[in-house]
Amino acid sequence: MLRCRDLTEDASRLLDQDLPLARRMQLRLHLALCSMCRTYMDQMRKTRALVARRPLAPPDRATEDALIARLTAPPPRE
Repeated sequence: MLRCRDLTEDASRLLDQDLPLARRMQLRLHLALCSMCRTYMDQMRKTRALVARRPLAPPDRATEDALIARLTAPPPRE
């Protein structure tokens, strides 16, 4: 039986359908049994979709500065 680590090592190749049939079947069986790995694969699919939609040109300086400011700002107080 595969471990979660095995799935994470082959996740990209599984999404690319770049694995031998036997390995794909092992990984799919693991996914059928492991909800955490199903969540992980769903996140991988969503991340790939977002990256595929990103603009090809880098953001302008003002956009980059605004993004950095948001990422480095302290969390809001509740």
